[in-house]
Amino acid sequence: MLETLDHVQLAAPPGSEDALRAYYVGVLGMTETPKPPVLAARGGCWFEAGDVRLHLGIEEDFRPARKAHPGIRVRDVEAVATRLEAAGHEVVRDDTLPGHRRFHTTDPVGNRLEFLEPTG
Repeated sequence: MLETLDHVQLAAPPGSEDALRAYYVGVLGMTETPKPPVLAARGGCWFEAGDVRLHLGIEEDFRPARKAHPGIRVRDVEAVATRLEAAGHEVVRDDTLPGHRRFHTTDPVGNRLEFLEPTG
């Protein structure tokens, strides 16, 4: 029945699209994917890199996801952390998940993101 995860939807406040593009494209190196016209009228942005797809939808009464988060598997987790830190984003390393190196950070609107890499 279930095959794979198509995308993760996160919320963002109205007018935050430029900040989201600067972060997801400019810092993380993702590509913005055009939204279908009927959905583009709602605002927000879609991003992808490899099999990772993140949709940021506009929510009028926005509150960032501080606990719920996507876990994004990466190659060279330390390089990703360094890139984020160099761009001025806080990185909180966490060694509590056996068999993984990982950290948490937040996007420009405060949504929590986890980046992780298996160690073995």
